[in-house]
Amino acid sequence: MTKSNIYMGFNVQYPICQLITEGKKTIETRTYPIPKHFIGIEMALIETPGKRGNFKARAVAKIVFGDSFKYPNKQDFYNDIKRHYVDPLSDWAWNEKKGKWGWPILKVTKLLEPLLLNKPSGIIYTTNIKIQ
Repeated sequence: MTKSNIYMGFNVQYPICQLITEGKKTIETRTYPIPKHFIGIEMALIETPGKRGNFKARAVAKIVFGDSFKYPNKQDFYNDIKRHYVDPLSDWAWNEKKGKWGWPILKVTKLLEPLLLNKPSGIIYTTNIKIQ
C-alpha cells in the first residue's frame, strides 16, 4: 500500500518488535486473519512501547506478510513457539474463544535509524507513514 514513500504502518509492541527486526520471530500472531489487501504489500513496522518500552511509537523497519493460516488447536500453536515466540504466560497467549492465526513474515528490511511518528499510532495500524 505505497504511494512512492508513503506506507501503511503495522503496530507491534516492544520487545516483540525487536524479535521481528532481528529475524528471530518469523510468524506474527493475531486472533484474526491478515486482511487480504495487506498480503505481499510492503508496510512500515511500527514499534509501540507497550507496557515495557520508554519511548514514543516509531517506524523501525519495512515488513511484508504472506497469507495467514489458522492454528488448529492450542497444542499446534505452542508446538510452533520457535517461530512465533508466544509462550503460555504471555499477554498474547492462546485465545480459547478466538483461536490464533499465524501471519508469515516474508521480508523485513530494518531502517538505518528509527523514525519517530509525528502523530499518534493507531491501535493496530497507523496510516500514512513517510519513509525515505
